[in-house]
Amino acid sequence: MDNIELSDTNNKMILIPKGFAHGFCTLTKESEVLYKVDNFYSKEHESGLLWDDVNLAIDWPVQTPILSEKDQKT
Repeated sequence: MDNIELSDTNNKMILIPKGFAHGFCTLTKESEVLYKVDNFYSKEHESGLLWDDVNLAIDWPVQTPILSEKDQKT
C-alpha cells in the first residue's frame, strides 16, 4: 500500500476508483480537501473501515490523530 503526499507545491491529484476504500490525513492545521464525485451522496451505500485496523497496517504519519465521530466508530 502506497502513501501519496498531495500539497499546494507539488500540484498532484489522485483518482480513486468508485468503490475503492481510501483515507487521508492532513499534515497541517488548515487543509482543504476537494472531492469530485460521479453521483449524489447515498447514506445506504456508505461503508467504512477503522482507521487503525491491524489487518490493514497503515503507517499513518501521526501518532494521535483528530478523528470525526464517524471515523472513531467505523
